[in-house]
Amino acid sequence: MEHAFLSVEEFNQLLHQWNGQTIKVSKHELNDFDETLLELQDISYSTNTRRIDDYEAKHALQLNGSGSIITDTNDLQSLPSSLYEIPLEDNTLYEFDGSRFLVSTSRGVYKIELVNDQER
Repeated sequence: MEHAFLSVEEFNQLLHQWNGQTIKVSKHELNDFDETLLELQDISYSTNTRRIDDYEAKHALQLNGSGSIITDTNDLQSLPSSLYEIPLEDNTLYEFDGSRFLVSTSRGVYKIELVNDQER
């Protein structure tokens, strides 16, 4: 499959096929970069209508499952909760190249990919 932009519905449908598998989420947000490994158990979305300012996202993609953050020294630290949130905007771009998703917002870029057994 070649690189393609997706609607949020197409993105959701494809991402749901990865339930039950280990994924890696790489976040590039401002000057911050981190990677998280997650045993993906469920995918949901939330809407926050009680936002105080525009810093809080109105919508969020919620990746549910247990996982670990990969630190700067390549150590694994457990996630503080079983929920990884990606803030979404009305103009968020969703891309898929056949092996990984890119979710691009004005705040940052999130790469979601499957993890093979050698990367764990």
